[in-house]
Amino acid sequence: MGGRFPRVALTWPVVVGVALGVSLLLPAAPAAAHNSLTGSDPRNGARVAEAPARIELRFLAKVDPNTTKITVTGPDNVAALGGAPTFSGSRVSMPFKPGRAGLYVVDYRVASSDGHPVTGEVRFTLTTGTPAESPTASAPAVPPSPGTGPTSAASEPAGTGSPTAAVPTAKESDDAGGRGWLWALGGVLLLAALAAGLLLRRRSAGR
Repeated sequence: MGGRFPRVALTWPVVVGVALGVSLLLPAAPAAAHNSLTGSDPRNGARVAEAPARIELRFLAKVDPNTTKITVTGPDNVAALGGAPTFSGSRVSMPFKPGRAGLYVVDYRVASSDGHPVTGEVRFTLTTGTPAESPTASAPAVPPSPGTGPTSAASEPAGTGSPTAAVPTAKESDDAGGRGWLWALGGVLLLAALAAGLLLRRRSAGR
């Protein structure tokens, strides 16, 4: 009887530590069900001189076409989506209709396997593009009034401004917070339980 108590005293701290670690890991499981963007083509923040024929988004999990919404806008908030997106597992591809040079934003909204919506955006800069529309050539020219000299300032051609240099990073609005601190807390509790067990074992051995 005297030898059984030290064994029980050595065992229960380990059992408690393992139980606490498992209980802390379980709440983190639903967070893994949230979908997220893993990559894109063009990549976020890229500067491309040649407009791609298609834009591709890659996600962590399979994407449902019925709950996915994607828009592409260019300079002056002009739509640049050239057609309906196509879905292949966790990849979404859509035709790109480029316009003027400048910043293009791909906004997406997908649903996770647990129904939680995840929204975000990918931004890239097109350094070359179609020129801005020129004034109608059929408009009659107004002859200058007699005695008026040529204008002192010539108008600059439109559409030649340099594209935005700074490109903000993509943002994810998934409100599921990280649970890394729970893992760390479980590890600390487990180590504390093991240390208590070793201390009790030394005390029982010294008797």
